[in-house]
Amino acid sequence: MTPSSIRTILDEHRAVSAVLRSLLLMVERGPGDEPERFFDVLRAMLFYIDEFPERLHHPKESDLLFPKVARRAPELMPVIERLEREHMRGEGAVRDLQHLLLAWELLGEVRRPDFVDAANRYVAFYLEHMKTEEEEVLPAAQRVFEASDWAALDAAFATHRDPLTGAQPRDPMYDRLFTRIVMKAPAPIGVGGA
Repeated sequence: MTPSSIRTILDEHRAVSAVLRSLLLMVERGPGDEPERFFDVLRAMLFYIDEFPERLHHPKESDLLFPKVARRAPELMPVIERLEREHMRGEGAVRDLQHLLLAWELLGEVRRPDFVDAANRYVAFYLEHMKTEEEEVLPAAQRVFEASDWAALDAAFATHRDPLTGAQPRDPMYDRLFTRIVMKAPAPIGVGGA
């Protein structure tokens, strides 16, 4: 049976992946006739990435999952060290994207290429980061962890549920964010227009 913490991590990875892919779809389509809506949704998506994966998801991995895996499977230490460095850079990278988006919105199309390039690099980096966790760290944890390890992880990952995973209970504080993204963003994350 798959531990609930692993299911939560995978659900959260799917939610982040959907937001990142939707962000790139929106950027590819551009603001069109609704620039206010376009930039509003992109800001909400970047806020989501900063708020959930960077501030809630990654700390649980860094503080709980990675140290346990490193102790029980020391051969993964180089991978864990790389993932940790990536976690450390992640918050700054998303803030840089937020700044580049604001520059595009306020200064016009001349700033679009900078945002597009940075967004493409960020999405590729982030998808690869999650793939490494899923293909190397999580299988190792499933091989080497004991029941007490899973109990601690399951309890930690049951808090601060990502509003985009569909898991309940969802923190009502984030209902506006959830609604803004889902109602205005295109598929795969939302139901907004093409």
